[in-house]
Amino acid sequence: MTSHLHALTFDALDPAALARFWAGLLGRETDGGTADAVTVLPAGGTDLPLRFVRTREPKSGQNRLHFDLTSTSLDDQRETVARALALGGRHTDVGQLPEESHVVLADPDGNEFCVIEPGNGFLSGCGLVGALACDGSQAVGYFWSRALGWPLVWDENEETAVQSPAGGTKITWGGPPMMPRLGRDRIRFDLTVRAGEDLEAEIGRLVSLGAARPGGDRREDGGRVVLTDPDGNEFTVRTAR
Repeated sequence: MTSHLHALTFDALDPAALARFWAGLLGRETDGGTADAVTVLPAGGTDLPLRFVRTREPKSGQNRLHFDLTSTSLDDQRETVARALALGGRHTDVGQLPEESHVVLADPDGNEFCVIEPGNGFLSGCGLVGALACDGSQAVGYFWSRALGWPLVWDENEETAVQSPAGGTKITWGGPPMMPRLGRDRIRFDLTVRAGEDLEAEIGRLVSLGAARPGGDRREDGGRVVLTDPDGNEFTVRTAR
C-alpha cells in the first residue's frame, strides 16, 4: 500500500479569490467549490490539484515551500510575470541577488513563488509547475520518497528531490541551514489511500517510516487524519472518495 499525493492544500483568507489567481496563472479551471474550500483542477495527467481552504490568520513570515514555474524563453518568462501581476500578484524580496535571472513574486495572499529563467536543465520536461521547492532535511526527502513510492531524482550535499514515475512536478528539499518554523505551514500535502484500503494500516506504515500522529486521532474536514513528517511538517491522509 502506498499513499497517493492527492493535492496541495493552501490556507487562504479568500479561497475563491486565491483559486482564481492560480487558475488564471496556470491556465486551469476550478471546481466552483464553496465559500470555504475551492480546488484548482489539474490540466493534465501529472498536474497536482491545488486546494484552497479558508483561514482567518493572515500570513506572517516567508513560507517554507514555494512553486518554481518554468519558462520556455525570455519572452515566455516575461509573459508569465506580467500575467501574475495582472491577476493580483506582486514582486517580493526574499533576499535574491540582482544578478539572479529568476523572478520572485507573491500571490494575493503573499505566498511566494519563482518564475525560473529558460534553460534550467533540472526542471526540463517538468511542465509549467517545475518544482515545489521545500525547506527540509535529507531525511525528510528520504521519507517522502518511501511514503509516496516516488524515486529520488537528486541526492547530493544533503539536497534531495523526488518525482512521480509518471513525471511532472519535482518536489525538492534544500537541506541545512533550515528556516525557522513560524507556526503551521500554509501549504500542506493532502494524501489519499484508495477506496477499500485500510486507512489505519496506511497510517501505521507512514508512522513506521518516521511520521508522527500529533494529538492522537486529530482529524480535519472530510475525515482527513493529521500527521507530521520527520521534519515536523503537517500533512493529512484520508480515504479517497
